[in-house]
Amino acid sequence: MDFITGTVLPKLREIATGDWPPVVPVVPLAGVIGNMGPMRKGLTLEGVAELLERAFKVKRANAVALVVNSPGGSPVQSALIAKRIRQLAAEHDKKVFAFCEDVAASGGYWLAAAADEIIVDDNSIVGSIGVISSSLGFVEAIRKIGVERRLHTAGESKSFMDPFLPEKKADVARLKEIQGDMHGSFKDYVRERRAGKLADDPNLFSGAFWTGRRAVELGLADAVGDIRQTLRERYGERVKMPVFKQRKGWLSRRFGAQSGTDAGIWADGLICAVEERMIWDRYRL
Repeated sequence: MDFITGTVLPKLREIATGDWPPVVPVVPLAGVIGNMGPMRKGLTLEGVAELLERAFKVKRANAVALVVNSPGGSPVQSALIAKRIRQLAAEHDKKVFAFCEDVAASGGYWLAAAADEIIVDDNSIVGSIGVISSSLGFVEAIRKIGVERRLHTAGESKSFMDPFLPEKKADVARLKEIQGDMHGSFKDYVRERRAGKLADDPNLFSGAFWTGRRAVELGLADAVGDIRQTLRERYGERVKMPVFKQRKGWLSRRFGAQSGTDAGIWADGLICAVEERMIWDRYRL
């Protein structure tokens, strides 16, 4: 009887009266942005496009919520995913919320900025509007072990930033030029999406990051809150929040990675895992 009165009858009333509860589809955007290799897939447009399409196509949806938890990664994939979000929002006339969890930094903030409103936790890490490039140099190491580096190129820039050659001033200058272009694109996007909201702070685009509460003060976010509280306040206690997640294959669920027996693939996966941890560790306090 409780099942009938608590579940079946309300559903029948909704069908009979057309009084459907509000719906806000939820799309998690979690992890490092970009293809991390054959063993570990990061956030890419290819990976999330279908989820976003399905979420925005929910006919009775009042809005779409993005749950962002990312330390960044590929500037290109960040821009592509954000652009697709805005395209779908315009096509389906849907408002977009971004709920930032632990981290929405660098490319992660790029994704959050695609939303019409950004909601953060007090202790979320937000910002890091900048571009970073890191690598290792092995010049002295190969000399010590007696390895001779043989490299032949056609084109003076083909050995750009080769880790086995001494760093060249011209290469560093060229790298900074490329980073400057990317940084400019990032800044332009944030200024466009947060127009009229950003504080006049010289550190805003310095690559610095802040807690969620401070991000609200700087205009990088709109409010402190959580997804359940915020959506219930906006759309009522009956609001439904179906979550759209990527489906994993059996091997991925069983072993936490894609299948593969080649030693090179597993080694690549290990390297990617280390790189991924290093990206996350920039924002672990």
